[in-house]
Amino acid sequence: MAKRVVITGMGVLSPIGNDIPTFWNHLIQGQSGVGPVTQFDASDFSTRIAAEVKDFNPLDYMERKEARKMDRFVQFGVVASQMALKDAGLDIEREDPDRVGVYIGSGIGGLKTWEEQHKIYLKRGPNRVSPFFIPMMIANMAAGQVSISTGAKGPNSAAISACATGTHSIGDATEILRRGDADAMIAGGTEATITPMAFAGFCANKAMTTRNDEPEKASRPFDKERDGFVMGEGAGVLILETLEHAQARGANIIAEVAGYGMSGDAYHLTSPSPDGEGPARAMKRAVEDSGLELEQIGYINAHGTSTPLNEKYETMAIKSAFGEHAYRLAVSSTKSMMGHLLGASGGVEAIATALALKEGILPPTINYEHPDPDCDLDCVPNEARRTSVQAALSNSFGFGGHNATIVLKKYDGAD
Repeated sequence: MAKRVVITGMGVLSPIGNDIPTFWNHLIQGQSGVGPVTQFDASDFSTRIAAEVKDFNPLDYMERKEARKMDRFVQFGVVASQMALKDAGLDIEREDPDRVGVYIGSGIGGLKTWEEQHKIYLKRGPNRVSPFFIPMMIANMAAGQVSISTGAKGPNSAAISACATGTHSIGDATEILRRGDADAMIAGGTEATITPMAFAGFCANKAMTTRNDEPEKASRPFDKERDGFVMGEGAGVLILETLEHAQARGANIIAEVAGYGMSGDAYHLTSPSPDGEGPARAMKRAVEDSGLELEQIGYINAHGTSTPLNEKYETMAIKSAFGEHAYRLAVSSTKSMMGHLLGASGGVEAIATALALKEGILPPTINYEHPDPDCDLDCVPNEARRTSVQAALSNSFGFGGHNATIVLKKYDGAD
């Protein structure tokens, strides 16, 4: 029989807070983390705003020698994992390290390192490229460095599925625990791609907003005047444990990971499948996997990127998956405040969803000013809502047609 999996700790670095209390307070207050780009000169770009992690100094958490060997996305992943372990009260030195694993992904990896080392190569030649270039840049290195820094020797892997990465990582880690291959997993996503080349690429395919004069209003999921996403950065990491392991050590249980579903669009490089057919299958599979009825789902943390096609098709997907119950669901996009954290979004949004269940407060979709007839669901507009929800979905969909959904539910205290 598959083991039950629960969340016992969480760590976050985000555009709206670098610890769980700050992150949650800003989320339910509807505070935007979007502003002008500060990490490089964006004056020549059509998009000049981003949702940056603020006041982050890796030397507050690690030695300079170690920090210099890590790209920013790896630093984020290591720090968020340390936070999550502390929150969970999980001391790996007191555990069997072979039974504690890591599953942390990144959609793009060390693009900042790639750009910096490429400049050195062009200017000074191949012999001056850093010997740490490859291990700093590759997208699995957050998982590798977390294992090294924590001593976790169990299953170790990294999902790389664009914007579905964080949710795939949590879902895959859950499956590892369900089948008994580990007692605890450090799982989530991390990303740091606010760089010139990333901006150049996304500006070229016209995926990002050009509402530069109103940064805090630029990310507006489900609003009729949405014109593209705001790039964000950060990391969201959860400590997942089998229920029996968490109970045996007296851990504080935040929520339960009840279901996981994924699918492929088999359609297009960047556009979602027509009518949201692929995401609908992922949601249906996740709910079926949870053993819950559709009517027991009360909230969906939407992918909600603030792009014209995503919300239209995600709305259609929710209707396809839930039928008439879709109109009784609350659906909000926390990307309205944080921007799109790409591979980290699923990890951070899973944290938001778990807190929504635990605290009985649904985060809002801010900047909802112009109703879109194509997006006619309850998107919790502009203000957080106090309500008791027993189970929720978190959706993540990525370029290439990768779709991932997890179902979280309140922990009922029953074995």
